[in-house]
Amino acid sequence: MAIDSRLFDRYNKKIKADLNKEFNFKSPMQIPTIEKIVLNMGLGKATADKGIVTDAVEEMNKISGQYSNKTIARQSNSTFKLREGMPIGVKVTLRGQKMWDFLDKLVSISLPRIRDFRGIKHNSFDGNGNCTLGISEIIIFPEIDLDKVKVMKGMDITIITTTNNNAVAYALLEKIGMPFTKKKGDN
Repeated sequence: MAIDSRLFDRYNKKIKADLNKEFNFKSPMQIPTIEKIVLNMGLGKATADKGIVTDAVEEMNKISGQYSNKTIARQSNSTFKLREGMPIGVKVTLRGQKMWDFLDKLVSISLPRIRDFRGIKHNSFDGNGNCTLGISEIIIFPEIDLDKVKVMKGMDITIITTTNNNAVAYALLEKIGMPFTKKKGDN
């Protein structure tokens, strides 16, 4: 299946060569790429109102461009008024064409819409080359109509790369256009 994305084309034509030049990989198979993007919406208020999960599924479907899955509680917890089997979130995994399209939209449209955004922190990496960022309001995505949002929701976006080195993953995402905060000493 051919991927038709301007970000994927830029990755193949320029970013791969830049990464190879910077890190001197022995094989072209060592050049990192993005494997998948996982979008997750935890809905703590869903225990009180079942409509929140339904709205979240529709919003996640619009944002991702594909169907999302409800996540359910594995065990009961009386402190949180949670019963086993109760829906408590929404999750979707993007790969291929939809992943590259979402990443392009995230970098070029959605992140610049965040008010007082200073960049993604360098400690957003997990030690295995994966980056997670939290979005406090999903209204930064152009598909979401602010007038139809009943409850303000946030989401976590995890970008999984094929490398297990944070420095290499950071270089990859920076070249793709992720806006990171400036390191001390950078101008």
